Amino acid sequence: MENITPFLLSLLSKPGISGYEEPVSELIAEKWRLLVDELTITPLRSLHGLRKAAAKEKRPTLMIAAHMDAIGLMVKKVEHGFLSITTVGGIDPRMLPGQLVTVHGKKELPGLVQIMPDRLVNNQTSSKAPSKDQLFVDTGMSEKELAGLVKPGDLVSLGQPPFELTGGYIAGHSIDNRASVAALTIALQEIRNYNLDCNVVAAATSQEEVFAVGAATSAFSVRPDLAFAVDVTFAKGPGSTDYRTFPLGEGPAIGVGANNHPALTKKISVIAEELDIPYFLEAMPTSSGTDGMAMQITANGIPTQVLGMSLRYMHTSVEMASLKDIARVGRLLARFITELNPTSYAALFEEKTI
Repeated sequence: MENITPFLLSLLSKPGISGYEEPVSELIAEKWRLLVDELTITPLRSLHGLRKAAAKEKRPTLMIAAHMDAIGLMVKKVEHGFLSITTVGGIDPRMLPGQLVTVHGKKELPGLVQIMPDRLVNNQTSSKAPSKDQLFVDTGMSEKELAGLVKPGDLVSLGQPPFELTGGYIAGHSIDNRASVAALTIALQEIRNYNLDCNVVAAATSQEEVFAVGAATSAFSVRPDLAFAVDVTFAKGPGSTDYRTFPLGEGPAIGVGANNHPALTKKISVIAEELDIPYFLEAMPTSSGTDGMAMQITANGIPTQVLGMSLRYMHTSVEMASLKDIARVGRLLARFITELNPTSYAALFEEKTI
């Protein structure tokens, strides 16, 4: 299997805020071009890579969604040389002060997210966490220098460079969900030389962080027979130890619940056991908060399964994931694809009468 780390590091070095995914989409397209039969871009800028079945007769179609968009910031106002900002997607304001960012105006400008010193505001050295209305970006430029370079609506992306840690881990912004794009890429590499008995649409979806827009429209366009949503879930760590979190680096989480079809949950669990891949069952009694919830209810309904990888420090600039888990998810997807054919599909979703 090809080392996926350089590709993942490149993904984590590119902006791609929800609704503005082109920089990372171009990088993914370059990687997928040799792994699929067709590449297309949807009107809402999701990227689809199609691997066709070898047979010309009708075969089941599987769509695998891994969203490529990232959380970020947007300029609200330029005043006195400073940029008032708002968030795109769910960013915790507590993690923003002191962050390196890139302002995407007429040219890219480095900047820092900052907040007024608390001693000057409340006459004390520290207080409660700031709200996003109290944050601003300082580019080091004067009001005159900024004039014509930055305007309201310009994007601001997190600028922390990605890095590898000891023990097979990787950290950086946008691992949610570029790690899943990397896992899907591994699956495409694994099946490259197979004559498939199913059609596979690898979808790097847009705008998941703002209501799974890309997955909903992609699924409506493709109309797959079944679908997987590959995303991240919360890893155990200080203050995060209950049933909603999973050990980092000890296997993927297989969703169980509302957005997961029981037949797919069972099948992917069996495959994990056959491959000796450790896994956890993640309880999802209501919405999974992933592309799966949008795909499942598209058209007349699509049997869907959510696969997750444990992630520490989600929605920060130093998200941490396990390279081993990324590879495990890629192998799981590849095995499922190579075993999918008209007979196995019929066995999964055999109609039952009451």
